[in-house]
Amino acid sequence: MHVSGERSIGAETIEVAVTGDNTRVAVLPKDAVESALDVKAPAQAGYLPRSTSGVFIGREAELSALRDSLTGGGSAAVVQPERTPAQTISGLGGVGKSALALHYATRYRSNYTLVWWITADSPESILTSLAGITQRLCPQSAQKLEPDQRAAWALTWLQAHPDWLLIFDNVEDPEHLAPYLGTLSGGHHLATSRRATGWQALAPMVSLGLLPSDEATDLLCTIAFQGAAVHSEQREAAKRLAHDLGYLPLALEQAGAYAHRTGIDLDAYRAHLALVLGENRDAPSPEQTIARIWDHTLSAITDRDPLAVTLLQAMAWLAPDNIPRTLLEPLAPHTIALNNALGELHAYNMIAFTTDRQSVTIHRLVQTVLRTRTPAQPHNDDTKPTAPGRAEAEQAVRNALPSGYQDTAAWERLLPHILALAETTRTDNAPSVDTANTYYLGAQYLYRQGRDAHTIALRTAALAQYEQVLGATHPATLTSRSNLALAYQAVGDLGRAIPLMETTLAQHEQILGDPHPDTLNCRNNLAGAYQAVGDLGRAIPLMETTLAQREQVLGDSHADTLTSRNNLAGAYYTVGDLGRAIPLMETTLAQRKQILGDTHADTLNSRNNLASAYYTVGDLGRAIPLMETTLAQREQVLGDTHADTLNSRNNLASAYQAVGDLNRAIPLIETTLAQRKQILGDTHPDTLTSRNNLASAYHTVGDLNRAIPLIETTLAQREQVLGDTHPDTLTSRSNLAGAYYTVGDLGRAIPLLETTLTQREQVLGDTHPDTLNNRSNLAVAYYTVGDLGRAIPLLETTLAQREQVLGDTHPDTLTSRNNLIAARKAASGVQLPDNALNHQSPSDTPEQLA
Repeated sequence: MHVSGERSIGAETIEVAVTGDNTRVAVLPKDAVESALDVKAPAQAGYLPRSTSGVFIGREAELSALRDSLTGGGSAAVVQPERTPAQTISGLGGVGKSALALHYATRYRSNYTLVWWITADSPESILTSLAGITQRLCPQSAQKLEPDQRAAWALTWLQAHPDWLLIFDNVEDPEHLAPYLGTLSGGHHLATSRRATGWQALAPMVSLGLLPSDEATDLLCTIAFQGAAVHSEQREAAKRLAHDLGYLPLALEQAGAYAHRTGIDLDAYRAHLALVLGENRDAPSPEQTIARIWDHTLSAITDRDPLAVTLLQAMAWLAPDNIPRTLLEPLAPHTIALNNALGELHAYNMIAFTTDRQSVTIHRLVQTVLRTRTPAQPHNDDTKPTAPGRAEAEQAVRNALPSGYQDTAAWERLLPHILALAETTRTDNAPSVDTANTYYLGAQYLYRQGRDAHTIALRTAALAQYEQVLGATHPATLTSRSNLALAYQAVGDLGRAIPLMETTLAQHEQILGDPHPDTLNCRNNLAGAYQAVGDLGRAIPLMETTLAQREQVLGDSHADTLTSRNNLAGAYYTVGDLGRAIPLMETTLAQRKQILGDTHADTLNSRNNLASAYYTVGDLGRAIPLMETTLAQREQVLGDTHADTLNSRNNLASAYQAVGDLNRAIPLIETTLAQRKQILGDTHPDTLTSRNNLASAYHTVGDLNRAIPLIETTLAQREQVLGDTHPDTLTSRSNLAGAYYTVGDLGRAIPLLETTLTQREQVLGDTHPDTLNNRSNLAVAYYTVGDLGRAIPLLETTLAQREQVLGDTHPDTLTSRNNLIAARKAASGVQLPDNALNHQSPSDTPEQLA
């Protein structure tokens, strides 16, 4: 996730990147921006969960360390004062990390303008919790904003106001917090996590261990005896029980609650549990400790209220935080029974109520134990036991599904629980179409919100259930498989997307027939994936087939037909077949303008692509005005930092560079690179393109000290992210060879040019413009070292191919002709200057949007 904000005085809107994968940007309208800047937090504002036991014992040293770190006493704040003071608490489940964070927030609440508790086990839950800040501070704005916008409002408020405390509870991946720690600098961040690694670069870490014996005994006595006088015998019994419970705070709290509720003597409780450990035995895991006290607690609750156990077992499969009462209501005969059962669980410290008592939370360790326990089976029952509560949880979520996608508040409340069901599916959970439909609907809500990258867990779970119940070729299964493939493609995982698409296409062809619209969609998607990985040999025939079929089935001007025409033109462009690409692009642009309008996103894509094609054939007189128009329209329609706007800005900068206008090109490239790093991340393919282009511009103006390190970095990143033979990787490798040539390092330049040429011939084809550039530069390098025997044949081949592909008067053709003339003169003994041949500049081809 990246937190950003392009803000200027009088701006109508701002854009805030809000997602964990840097793919979502929320646009805040002007009135929301103004309220985020102006609204003040009321005294003691915030949200903190309630403790299950209400008791906190000890940990004074840890509290002191937290306070010192968060108030800037740590070395990190001194070395990097722009970094937000932050602190991390790590430790095993049930050790009291959340309790320590809660106690810190309670003790020092008066020192903060806002204290906010954030469930942080996923990027989605972080956003949901942040959106709650908007609801609390500015409910009138919250009512008018979508979920992402509410999170964006909260981030904008936090950036504009100081002295707050954010508590990120149960962080699964420290990287999810990195943007907050780097961008939100006006307050304090406190995180809890079971992960003890990955925090070194983010925040000082307090490693939280088990309670000391005396503090564990105090905690047990406080809960078990509830303020009554504790005799020495009772304290000794508590000390023995605390030892057997491994000094784990959660186990101590639940044992104390059981003893208080039932009145059982602590030694008797200890004997019943059979927890006495041998002197040489290792301490049990938290799960084992909780499991050993479980049967007696559940038995006691069952005797008092069987419904309470049913609810507890169902809650084990839901998200641990903010389980609405309304979600549990279908499991109870009436509201009074529900209230009584929840009260019983609260009395045993099994759950905690939220501040408004409309939702409950359950400890994650309690959930883990419940999910891994199965009921005993009768001796004559051979059926596989199923985990208790799972069916009830699925039914509760199913009953709560909104009727449509308009009620975003209801979906946001329910979504964590749908995700929890998908992520906790076990082999003994009976598959059902109803459950698969639940996952499908949740994924579709995310997709409609522009969060397709976050649907993978739900789409995977839905597909597995559809396959088991309906079979591999049922229409619902085919749709589910196609959706999962597209989700993988959305996150750039083509290695998993393409096999899924191939399977789905084959099944659609077999079941629905070759010209069915769904089959054509699958074929189009697969062709696009092939193109994305640079496999144009398979992409283009598939695109040509799909276009012909769509023209026949859907008509010449159907939106899907226009998409196929645009995609095919883009593929021709990629392989350097501009003779077919440009007419197709011109036709598509004219049709899209007529049917969709001049500023429709698809029309803008077509205009961008046509401008790129004009650029490639050297027609800068038509390319630059078209690029300038497209950029202005995208800024107006899509916003300043939209991915397509950045694409246009990059392309215009490339065109300015091509005509030698470096004074306009370099600042534009630098701006685009900075925006892409902020919004997309440092190794996103588009960011790498901008870095490549900036290095190219530095090379062009002769600043090799900045160009070469940037090219080397880009090449290494492209090799890692895109692969060794991806066209963009080959571009970087060629550019590095060109930079080495420029500084006279032919020993490194020539082998790199030879390798790249071989790879480009194999990947792009013998006459692709990039292959021709590579061949030309290798010939010039041979000439420079005096190897005319290899230089001249290569120059002759390049000239003939450029005349055929680019035309007789293209600038690159003219360069080849001049180079060949000079080389032949040199071969005949004519003395020529050292720079007689023209080595072409690094390539930075404008980008295409399919």
